[in-house]
Amino acid sequence: MPSNARSDSAKVLPTISIVIPVHNGGQSFRKCLASVQAYAPADVEVIVVVDGGSDDSAEVAEQAGVKVIKRPTAGGPARARNLGARAAEGDILFFIDADVTINAATIPQVAIAFAQNPCLDALIGSYDDAPGAPNFLAQYKNLFHHYTHQTAAEEASTFWGACGAIRRSVFWAIDGFDENYRYPSVEDIELGYRLKRAGYQIRLFKSIQVKHLKRWEAISLLRAEIFYRALPWTELLWRDRAFVNDLNLKTSSRVSLILTYALLTTLIVQGWWPSAHVAAGLAIALLWLNWPVYRFFHEKRGLWFALRTIPWHWLYFLYSGLAFAIGTTRYHLLNRFNRASMTS
Repeated sequence: MPSNARSDSAKVLPTISIVIPVHNGGQSFRKCLASVQAYAPADVEVIVVVDGGSDDSAEVAEQAGVKVIKRPTAGGPARARNLGARAAEGDILFFIDADVTINAATIPQVAIAFAQNPCLDALIGSYDDAPGAPNFLAQYKNLFHHYTHQTAAEEASTFWGACGAIRRSVFWAIDGFDENYRYPSVEDIELGYRLKRAGYQIRLFKSIQVKHLKRWEAISLLRAEIFYRALPWTELLWRDRAFVNDLNLKTSSRVSLILTYALLTTLIVQGWWPSAHVAAGLAIALLWLNWPVYRFFHEKRGLWFALRTIPWHWLYFLYSGLAFAIGTTRYHLLNRFNRASMTS
């Protein structure tokens, strides 16, 4: 049952259980645990679920003195988070990824948010504006993620597993994460869609932030963006018809996608010189429409950094559009096949 009927008189801070799934966490996981040890109050329960792997993540967690659950083989973060949630005793389940670090304010802000908002069922935070990996792609992608959350609506439309908290009773009322996702994908978004469909409240608290340590390279970024996020997210969007004007689905992003493909088509079909004025007009429209994000990059990292983000940002629209087309086709073909199988 949604918590709208819950009494708003209680202001006692809820107890918190931090759940961290890890698979070959490496140095990033060590930094994650170190931040938790440094900033988690003594009464906060910390549960690490070691989801298979071949490194020493389990030993590192055990040496840190936290509760450790070990799986012999990897089953994916959805299953790992559910295992951690089953072992948790806190009122609030606070999920973080093994490649983020918290700060001194993170956990107190989570506790206060739930204490002061009795009708709040779940919340998500944001990456900070100082990504851990120094290379350009990691800085670009993580800063872009920060910008997206910082400019999004506070009434959130989904959940986020890298920095997301939920009342334990609510989590199990909707049966936790969908364990059909066997790799890091959109299991957190799917959970959020079920929460919203059931009438629960999710809010984005922009001041609750974690630092992302992941080092993105071109291949790893494109593989994750296309195959682990865009394609399954497209099918999820069609399943739930969740085409909300927020986060990566804002109207400006949809128009930018159309403009990017129009620019590409103009250059390929007509050639550069005969259509230079058309191409220039489309490019100017793209720059104007996305000026706030380029201005953000300029403020954070300077002019040269901002200029370097433009081709990557336009590439983002191209591969997002391609993934949406493929995912849409696959979703409808599969639905048609299933309906035909049921009637045959």
